[in-house]
Amino acid sequence: MKAIAHSNYGTPDVLKPVDLPKPAAKPGEVLVRIRATTVTAGDYRARSLDIPPGFGLVGRLAFGLFRPRRQVLGAEFSGVVEAVGNDVTRFAPGDRVFAYPGAGFGGYAEYAVIAETAAIAPMPADLDFDEAAAIPFGGATALNFLRDKAGIKPGDHVLVIGASGSVGSAAVQVSKAFGAHVTATASAGKLDMVGDLGADQVIDHSRENPAAARDAYDIILDTSGTATYPKYGSSLKPGGRLLLVSANLWQHIGTLFARKRGGRKASGGYAPERAEDLRFLADLAARGQFMPYIDKRFALADAAQAHRYYESPARKGNVVITNAPA
Repeated sequence: MKAIAHSNYGTPDVLKPVDLPKPAAKPGEVLVRIRATTVTAGDYRARSLDIPPGFGLVGRLAFGLFRPRRQVLGAEFSGVVEAVGNDVTRFAPGDRVFAYPGAGFGGYAEYAVIAETAAIAPMPADLDFDEAAAIPFGGATALNFLRDKAGIKPGDHVLVIGASGSVGSAAVQVSKAFGAHVTATASAGKLDMVGDLGADQVIDHSRENPAAARDAYDIILDTSGTATYPKYGSSLKPGGRLLLVSANLWQHIGTLFARKRGGRKASGGYAPERAEDLRFLADLAARGQFMPYIDKRFALADAAQAHRYYESPARKGNVVITNAPA
């Protein structure tokens, strides 16, 4: 089968076309003919080894100490079930599915196998493969931080810092689906895009400082890697939550030891890959409450170009890599 792989860390040019054996579904596994995948922050970091300061060794241990452990990237994908292994009962050949292998990767290929019990779910009926492939990473990260870590509820005032990326654009929509009032920050050229996603108020972060507000938000979710509790703690209402989706080690340490009053808290961490979250997001999509924003599409053969565009400051939402059958 055709795939895109990298045997060394580096620029997008390390991504090369290769021919690999077609995998077979073992007992409990599902073989998927991949139709679309994306460039996520995980793919970018696993390819470039550009890790937030303080987490470099952790990154190398996760991705491979001297060379990539998982050479075929693709942390999320959609496609059609081609075959199933023995004992698989939830899926059958011909099913349209989307999946979130996360750090297991594998989406930059014509086929991938994934365990039936892993993060794989039926596609929303009204979505195409490109849209379904872009649901898991941004959607599941936003859902985990907002619902599971912060306990979002109707009427909450939510600030999304960096709302134009994959996670931020999902966070705006997921917050609205939970009945929250959403303020979102973005650069000047992306304000209309964020407003179209449903944000109640959009702030140009180059002209207005959202940290200047006092006791204004129940939840602050930062995807930009710029927030700390000392900077944003006073913007939280009593009992509010600061969510650090992207932060370096020193931000985490500073936030951990910062004095917090009035029940205010801060948290970061990892959003797990779970099938139940994919089903929840699929239901939101079916009800018109969540639609991944797709900026550009590239063919699988142009995966290096897709990664170059991902690194562009002009990028908005998701970058999709398509893999239509020949």
